[in-house]
Amino acid sequence: MIREYLMYYSQVLERDMHVLSYTAEQGPKGVPMLVIPSQDGMCDNYENFGMIDNIADYIESGQVQVFVVDTIDRESWSDRIAHPYQRGLRQEAYYHFIVDELVPWIGQLNGTGRRLITTGCSLGATHAAILALRRPDLFESNISLSGVYDASYFTDGYMDSTWYDNSPVHFLPHLPQDHPYVEIYNKRSLIFCVGQGAWEDEGIRTARILQDTFRAKNIQAWVDFWGYDVNHDWDWWRVQMRYFLPLVLEHYKRLEE
Repeated sequence: MIREYLMYYSQVLERDMHVLSYTAEQGPKGVPMLVIPSQDGMCDNYENFGMIDNIADYIESGQVQVFVVDTIDRESWSDRIAHPYQRGLRQEAYYHFIVDELVPWIGQLNGTGRRLITTGCSLGATHAAILALRRPDLFESNISLSGVYDASYFTDGYMDSTWYDNSPVHFLPHLPQDHPYVEIYNKRSLIFCVGQGAWEDEGIRTARILQDTFRAKNIQAWVDFWGYDVNHDWDWWRVQMRYFLPLVLEHYKRLEE
């Protein structure tokens, strides 16, 4: 496996952003997969918690090429000092960094022409869901593990138009039934998984809202509730990733048949 430490200067964030990429040494690069780290994480987060080793066979066999990017969560979701309005602007800037700058750059590095998988655990899953649901034209698949999909949970109930756009339990129910995204969602592979063990209460609550919304709008996304022993922790996220990743790759195979 080739591990590369990359740097991208973001115009929208006005700073260097770091990316770790993981690529097969020989043969195809595979489907591009964008990982958003867990809360406050940097680009080494996924590796440090054993997830790269966990899916190394998929990387080394050329099935996926993984890109893990820094977060700026300490300025947005995690900041308890700045006003929520300012925090929302930082989150929206991060979102535009991803969709306007990073995704095209990853497309050039990957070179396969495939739309990305986006994934993450905990707050990384929240980011991944926002990306996949706001821009299904860019992301073919989403694997969100233990996300919380209500932005107001992080803002002590504060809500404005910017946070609304970053809060799936708010914007998705108001999506018109005839919105073109409904048809696009149904062509994608969208997965939202949460355990029912320790530290998963908000994840369960918000996943149920997503599930009800998907059903009401006939969106064929998969919301999967795992057992009461399944906690909000890396031990389980590694198991879940091994379960869902091959299913997503089967989706790509069907697209190419």
